[in-house]
Amino acid sequence: MTINIKKSLLAMAGALALAGGAQAADLNSVIQGDHRSKEYVARDQYRNPAETLEFLGIKPDMTVVEVTPGGGWYTEILGPYLGKKGKLYAAHFPEDSESSYYQRSLKSFKDKLAADKKAYKNVVVTEFSPQTGREIAPAGSADAVVTFRNVHNWMYRGYEDKAFASFYSALKPGGVLGVVEHRAKPGTSKEDMVKSGYVTQEYVIEAAKKAGFELEESSEVNANPKDSAKHPKGVWTLPPSLRLGDEDKDKYLAIGESDRMTLRFRKPKS
Repeated sequence: MTINIKKSLLAMAGALALAGGAQAADLNSVIQGDHRSKEYVARDQYRNPAETLEFLGIKPDMTVVEVTPGGGWYTEILGPYLGKKGKLYAAHFPEDSESSYYQRSLKSFKDKLAADKKAYKNVVVTEFSPQTGREIAPAGSADAVVTFRNVHNWMYRGYEDKAFASFYSALKPGGVLGVVEHRAKPGTSKEDMVKSGYVTQEYVIEAAKKAGFELEESSEVNANPKDSAKHPKGVWTLPPSLRLGDEDKDKYLAIGESDRMTLRFRKPKS
């Protein structure tokens, strides 16, 4: 009887391992897909999409909200990955924004989705507009909310508290909030954070906790020890922006993209 139990447990463990391997292969196949922009693929070495999404616990049957997707770097991965069983809410700039940049960015993003309806069939475009209180997704509907390199922008506009509150509202009890952000050295002032684009890990954690989230785990998957976080044009000195143009270009290319925190928060179940 004991032997049979052991065999059953071993068989179950093997099945789970195969299932996990199949899921990982599916994510990797999306990341390696021909639909992705070549310039985006070139940044995989800095942004580590497979390891990042696995750390955040993103599964193909989830309902996920991507906040401020911009040109769609992560949308190119999340859209197809969630396309068969899940759903992706892309909370982009407001349609009625007076900003011409916002309008161009939103149009370009929608054009991307329209050009490959198969890859993005389960992507729903919503609005991220904390100052107006619009929903990024129906309240309590999302398994996960993810945002990449955006917290400094909300700080600049003074609505980071409202942003985190909107994430909390969109998530189901027990849902995950994943945040990747350029990382400032501890003790950096808020003024310098806004100016440089680098934010202290402590500031992000406190902002999330203020909204009701609990920090579950942090990861160094997107760390870059070569980055001092002290540059003439802030984080935009580094690639892909390279704000200084050809000035010290090789130096900044050698550093690569910024040092980043990767944080997983949880909305309490009750």
